[in-house]
Amino acid sequence: MSLNDQEAASHTLSHRVTELRKKHKQTLDQLATASGVSRSMLSQIERGQANPTLTVTFRIAQAFGMSIGELVDQPWASSTIEVVHGDDKNNLFRSDKQIQIRTLSPLQIEKNIEFYELRIQPGASLTSAPHFDGTKELLTITSGTAQIVSGDNNSKLSHGDSAHYRGDLIHSIENTGDCELIAYLVVTSQ
Repeated sequence: MSLNDQEAASHTLSHRVTELRKKHKQTLDQLATASGVSRSMLSQIERGQANPTLTVTFRIAQAFGMSIGELVDQPWASSTIEVVHGDDKNNLFRSDKQIQIRTLSPLQIEKNIEFYELRIQPGASLTSAPHFDGTKELLTITSGTAQIVSGDNNSKLSHGDSAHYRGDLIHSIENTGDCELIAYLVVTSQ
């Protein structure tokens, strides 16, 4: 790699890290904690004054939930069509006798929007700890009935109903019917 190529890569990385940190509303200190990279190194990277090692770049990428390639390249820069195949077992986030969660989002895109298919057996419940501040969930029922709890609030849903609720509180989706609950869940974070 020539000196000009290194400078261009460093310049691109500095802008990309700054852009992502601001998009995720993080301070340098918060990104340092999340990545394990010192605040001073992150500051130098953002100012284009440091050419980080592969290990440092990897840690920063992990803190944003992406690969090194995604960190240095703009996502969706190409015109390819990404397909999530229904029979691909790699897309199963969870699969047991009670609950199946299948991701419908390409796994390598930024995780500020996630899309899932849920299949919950009668009497089973999916309970989640609070996600990051500002996380919201939108659940749409396509088959069965459910009770949604988010913090101190709850609501009953049936076929065709949708609920939008806070995901930054303890929350749960319980199958209250006698048949399999099938639902689609969109999770957004700021």
